[in-house]
Amino acid sequence: MKARSLFWGAAALIVHTHVTYPLTLAALERLRGRREGALPVPGFQPSVSLVIAAFDEEEVIAAKVANALALDYPRELLQVVVASDGSTDRTVAAATEAGADLVLDLPRGGKIATQNAAVAECSGELIAFSDANAFWEPGALRELVAPFYEDDVGYVCGQVRFLDAAGDNEEGAYWRYEMWVRSLESGQAGVTAGNGGIYAVRRDLYPELGPSRSHDLNLPFGLAKRGYRSLYAPTAIAEEKLVPTIEGEFERKRRMMRGIWDIVVTDRMWDLRGYSPTYAFEIVSHRIARYGSPILHAVALAANLLLLRRARIYRLTLLAQLALLAATAGPEPGAAAGPLARPLRLLRYYGLVTASIALGTLDRLRDGPPAAWEKSEGTR
Repeated sequence: MKARSLFWGAAALIVHTHVTYPLTLAALERLRGRREGALPVPGFQPSVSLVIAAFDEEEVIAAKVANALALDYPRELLQVVVASDGSTDRTVAAATEAGADLVLDLPRGGKIATQNAAVAECSGELIAFSDANAFWEPGALRELVAPFYEDDVGYVCGQVRFLDAAGDNEEGAYWRYEMWVRSLESGQAGVTAGNGGIYAVRRDLYPELGPSRSHDLNLPFGLAKRGYRSLYAPTAIAEEKLVPTIEGEFERKRRMMRGIWDIVVTDRMWDLRGYSPTYAFEIVSHRIARYGSPILHAVALAANLLLLRRARIYRLTLLAQLALLAATAGPEPGAAAGPLARPLRLLRYYGLVTASIALGTLDRLRDGPPAAWEKSEGTR
């Protein structure tokens, strides 16, 4: 009985975080509608500092600064700040030549430390952030700041569209799913995560975070505990190049997941006090259950082995789990896979992303919190 409860409980949580959770949000939307952010309001034009943290970005930084300066926003209200995290190439010189309002040549300290130092020098009421390789559409900044017209909005993220490169990475498919989920969350209690390519926060709410933390995760739940909403603005659009290979995506996510322990445990994302009931449901469903999925898969597999002689269904569930493990550990599906190639790639992507959570956490517990950051190959 205990093994059966563990198996079906773990399986239910895995299915919930990926399937029934967004369906539940969609049902809530039909039942009680959406709580939207403000539409663009004529005359609402807060001053904005756009921070671009950069490490050895001489390939793209001039184009990024030009992209920022070309945004459809009053120039006198926009401060473009490039913060170099100990770059060893021409990043600082190129950003200066391109016309950035402020260029900071900082010692190597990591992305969060670089952003903290940049914010201390910013003059805007709102602080927007972007990656050096994320290029915004002309109207993106107007769309991004519009929801801040409402006083209880503390954070807004935009939509990143990934430019698919030739390769086997299925991050683009996952990201389209993730944007759908964030749109549903935004219409209820608020998003549980953002993205590094395009987002903004009120200057007076910005927290200085430690090196292993993440704006994408810490800001939404931290602001929720302070009574502020975090929204998704799908019409604030940026584009980035996708990591070409699933192996490259796995390494990128493994680096990202190294900070999950600090965010979920040390910073108490798991502590539901201070959240609204709906936001607590979102955090448990979308964050806690998802980051716990390696443990859930391990529990489901162990319990399944104990149940093999109980009923035929457990043989089928074991075969399904072994198929996932084989797809994860196996090579990239080639042309010989035929119509199964795409499903196998998606299965492999899911398995490797799940493994990245476990391995990133082990890296953190073994080697300590991360500080430095690296560019993913093929994204510039």
